[in-house]
Amino acid sequence: MTPIPNAVSPVAIIFTPDGRDAEIAANLLTETGIVSRSVADIVSFSAALDDSTALAVVTEETLRSSDLKSLADWINGQPAWSDLPFIVLTRRGGDSERNPSAARLSEILGNVTFIERPFHATTFISVARSALRGRGRQLEARSLLEDLREGERRLQTALEAGHLGAWELDIEPMTLKASETCKSIFGRRATDVFGYDELLRTIHPDDLLRMQDAVRETLQTGRDYSIEYRVVWPDGSIHWVEIRAQLYRQRNTMAEKLVGVSSDITSRKLWEEELKRLNDTLEERVTQRTAELNASNATLVEQVAQRERAEEQLRQSQKMEAIGQLTGGVAHDFNNLLMAVLGNLELLAKHCAGDPKTSRLVEGAMQGARRGASLTQRLLAFARRQDLKVEPIDLKALVEGMADLLVRSVGASVRVGMSLPDALPMTLVDGNQVELALLNLAVNARDAMPEGGEISISLRSESLAKPQKDLAAGDYVVLSVRDNGHGMDKETLAKAIDPFFSTKELGKGTGLGLSMIHGLAVQLNGILKLTSAVGEGTTAELWLPSTSREAKEEVVVDTTGTEGGQTSLRILMVDDDALIAMSSVDMLEDLGHVVTEANSGKAALELLQNGHKFDLVITDYSMPGMTGAELARAAKALLPQLPIMIASGYADLPPGAGIDLPRLSKPYSQAQLETEITKVVSARG
Repeated sequence: MTPIPNAVSPVAIIFTPDGRDAEIAANLLTETGIVSRSVADIVSFSAALDDSTALAVVTEETLRSSDLKSLADWINGQPAWSDLPFIVLTRRGGDSERNPSAARLSEILGNVTFIERPFHATTFISVARSALRGRGRQLEARSLLEDLREGERRLQTALEAGHLGAWELDIEPMTLKASETCKSIFGRRATDVFGYDELLRTIHPDDLLRMQDAVRETLQTGRDYSIEYRVVWPDGSIHWVEIRAQLYRQRNTMAEKLVGVSSDITSRKLWEEELKRLNDTLEERVTQRTAELNASNATLVEQVAQRERAEEQLRQSQKMEAIGQLTGGVAHDFNNLLMAVLGNLELLAKHCAGDPKTSRLVEGAMQGARRGASLTQRLLAFARRQDLKVEPIDLKALVEGMADLLVRSVGASVRVGMSLPDALPMTLVDGNQVELALLNLAVNARDAMPEGGEISISLRSESLAKPQKDLAAGDYVVLSVRDNGHGMDKETLAKAIDPFFSTKELGKGTGLGLSMIHGLAVQLNGILKLTSAVGEGTTAELWLPSTSREAKEEVVVDTTGTEGGQTSLRILMVDDDALIAMSSVDMLEDLGHVVTEANSGKAALELLQNGHKFDLVITDYSMPGMTGAELARAAKALLPQLPIMIASGYADLPPGAGIDLPRLSKPYSQAQLETEITKVVSARG
């Protein structure tokens, strides 16, 4: 949990007067470490909100039946740094199609997240923690702004201590803003109106034209403004002032204003005249002192400009941080998932063409998968709240059955070793989900060893006589995946299972893999344990409860005897993602092609170097070790006439890809795949 600066403890305000929503929300917030307080009406709710509030929880129906003026006034009156997060519990979701009032609430509340009831506790806690972290960053921004204001106050103190007056002249309207010290230098009181016209009227008539020429030259050339001239005070006395300024420009280089300082140099001028009557040597010393003073004045002005640049950088940093939290690699990885789902559904549709009901169901599933591209559904995907099919599973048989898939998934540069003892007890798990978790852990281990290495997969029995943290007493089977990669430091390890945290570069991952596995383990009454050290690798242990129940006997279906079509092309399919590779291979074989699968660029290049003949290569772009672009360049150097097609989930390939090859955008259908293959082959002639 991100600590909130300048607060004893984070406080959440709950306004859910009906039912048990308030009690449930308070209990979940307590589990998260957030102190909460409930209120009974909208007036009390608005009055309870202040800068120390961490977040607010409210039900949609309560807001619909309340006068929101006082709440809207408080929200609109927040300081610039503040954007209080609201969590709205709703029965109709947060999208405008299902819930027309969601748009109105979003407009009023601003920083709002909708949670559809009934909701899973993990969802609420995750959203609350995200809101708390966001609030913490807001308060950190407040602290930074306060530091900047404190710096500005110190600067003003320094100006006053040096008897320097600060001023700004807006160029377009020629509007002057002057400090009290600056006004006093021109013989004016702090309450006197002192605009640019008043300034011109104070200048001695013999110096006025010279001053105006100097201002004009600075505006035309951009050179620093520096001048000394006489001014006439209201009592008729003559004084000398020194003015120094720099030109401040907008981003489009248009001059916006002059920012500078002024000082009363009357005494210095009188002193200079006296020194001139003494000797030239003393005059040189005075000149040197003046130069030192000028340098001091210029330094005070690099500080004013620096403060303004710091404020702009802070604003940009906040924008980029918010954008970075919501984007990254989610879109690319989700395209890969859609590729597998849509590809298999499309093939399934062919096999049920004579069954109208099944065809309708498959088409509905395909439409649902396409709508799955929405941002809200992507961000909620990590929660994995689907029902689990929990049954007795022999983990040894499960791991052995995945051996070939694991080897293909991690590539030729990574060795896979297994230690699977006999006589292990059965485990109560969802076999499909454990397979996905194991595959995910293996791929993570592979990515931690870019130069190659070894993955050790093992099983063992454990018995806990006493409960441990997040793990009840009882018997367990532990599935362990260990690599000898670069490892993680303590700070990275502590955040490894946080949703959206990833050490991979942008576009390489969503940061959801380990959080999904952790959520699965918790749902199965187990736990995911991670140990790691920099330079020594990482070990992931999935503790799963064992059982004395026997596994159900599987019914084996004979799938031999399928029809085979005449092949037309020999195709090399390259993709490091096993699911995508399998789906694409199935689609290609269904089109009648002979397909060879490679799960890395290195493995594909070895096939070409060993003399295997292919009519076409289709390769994923984003692969560890060797990208699709690097594979294409190496293959072209070896076989210049070999057609190559790049498949990618990116809308545009990253800068520096340096290739000009046919593109196949993920997710793609079988028809699109066939069309693009035809184009490539036709272009080859």
